Amino acid sequence: MAEIISMPQLSDTMEEGTVIKWNKKIGDKVSEGDILAEIETDKATQDFEIDISGVLLFIGVKEGEKTRVNDILAIIGEEGEDISHIISKSNKRDTKYQNNKQDRIFISPLAKNMAKSIGVSISDIKGKGSGEYGRIVKRDIEYYEKTNLKEVNQKIAHSSMRRKIAKHLTFSKLSAPHYYLFSEINVDKLIEFRKNLNNKLSLEEKISFNDIIIKAVAQSLKKHPDINISWKEEEVILHSQIHIGIAVAVKDGLIVPVIKNVDKKSLLQISKEIKDKVLRSKSKKIQPEEIENSTFTVSNLGMYGIESFTSIINTPNSSILSVGSIMKRPIIKNSKIEIGNVMKITLSCDHRIIDGAIGSSYIHSLRKFLEDPITILF
Repeated sequence: MAEIISMPQLSDTMEEGTVIKWNKKIGDKVSEGDILAEIETDKATQDFEIDISGVLLFIGVKEGEKTRVNDILAIIGEEGEDISHIISKSNKRDTKYQNNKQDRIFISPLAKNMAKSIGVSISDIKGKGSGEYGRIVKRDIEYYEKTNLKEVNQKIAHSSMRRKIAKHLTFSKLSAPHYYLFSEINVDKLIEFRKNLNNKLSLEEKISFNDIIIKAVAQSLKKHPDINISWKEEEVILHSQIHIGIAVAVKDGLIVPVIKNVDKKSLLQISKEIKDKVLRSKSKKIQPEEIENSTFTVSNLGMYGIESFTSIINTPNSSILSVGSIMKRPIIKNSKIEIGNVMKITLSCDHRIIDGAIGSSYIHSLRKFLEDPITILF
């Protein structure tokens, strides 16, 4: 014999529930203890476990829809059983309720006083009650005030790029034990080197600080190949080529185009390639193969005025360099205090494969190149 499954009262204050998901469909066999549906109450979303067995013959509430406590949720019986009389009886009850609802607005005295105090007409809330038989109660007035009389938070769905970034960075942060090495570099000679170089170049050929840093990073990797590596569960990959990823901010998130064989390219070649790939990254014209196979990554936020920061390793790399802005600071020079230009860098390392001494040696070499940048040309 068919049995009606009513909307259960899953909390002491629950007056109605929303079906978030049906775990069974009409015609499916169900057994005692099965989770028939997920139901959202005024407090939480809960699994609804049934205590009878049979065949699901009828679903009275669609996913995403709500109904009152004790209203018909489903019917379970024997396969092929006639349940039309049960459904008809349920429909008559709903029709009677709907006719009464059209005649008057059901509202509790407290809710009525609250609406009056905030200057809301009851007719504006008609049909929005969450109490029994659609009665407007206190929480309905509070919700209406929050969503209609105050600022409403905007909900924006995650883009596919943002989802991918989140997944990639979460995996990297959780799988690779990060540690960080901080260093401050005197860049007076770097500024002078760039100025003298650009004085000899056309406007289109101008070299940026980042171009020089990328070249110095590559030269340092040549001296310390034990940084240019990747961790695999069964092995370590020692990369023979130096491919540097450049973190680029784009509208939907972050793209890391790769400059390949940086150590074999001139500053002009590096600069031209970076300009091209950054532009195409921002216009979404970069090709998939151009953002793959980096062996080391550089993230530079100096142009945004960020003094120093740490970055999450861009797996499968084992380290990433964070570059801050150039700042004027008092420095000690020839036993005297002078105003100089300094830049802070941070090397994030995967401690599974790069120990502190190895990372420190790399930072030492990079600092020497940047403090005397003419040496990167040799």
